[in-house]
Amino acid sequence: MGTDHLTDDSSVARAIASSRPEAEPYPVAPQFTTRNSQFPRLSQHGFTLIELLVVISLISILAAMAVVQYRNSIQRTQEAVLKSNLVRMRDAIDQYYADKGKYPASLDALVSEQYLRRIPDDPFTKTSDSWQTVPAEPDPGNPSAEPGIYDVKSGAQGQALDGTNFADW
Repeated sequence: MGTDHLTDDSSVARAIASSRPEAEPYPVAPQFTTRNSQFPRLSQHGFTLIELLVVISLISILAAMAVVQYRNSIQRTQEAVLKSNLVRMRDAIDQYYADKGKYPASLDALVSEQYLRRIPDDPFTKTSDSWQTVPAEPDPGNPSAEPGIYDVKSGAQGQALDGTNFADW
């Protein structure tokens, strides 16, 4: 009855499977063996010495740059405090002269007359005794009068970051 052209389902499945190419397995990583070892090395873990040295050198360079920036920031802060202290003391000397008509005999006179609460510390020498005072010109009308203090400067040795001497401020 015309059943020769019909085949069962299993023969169709075999025909389709045979027409497909066989699937290749996933590639396997080659296994390495060391010279003096009989055990295969399946994979490489960790970093090489060169990689570690490069990372350590980069970290060292960055740390050195951070230390330099830190030290410069400390010096800039001390310079700002020194300038502020000089401005405050010079203003007090000017106010004393405006009120009394003469310059103070010492920096302690500014404290005792309450123009300053206390003599500030020099941020570089860490003491209030290192200030260098500049005497005023003697009064030609009264040569016997003590001239007093006209200006004050830092007694710190060294230079600022801009190259000027602290004693010249």
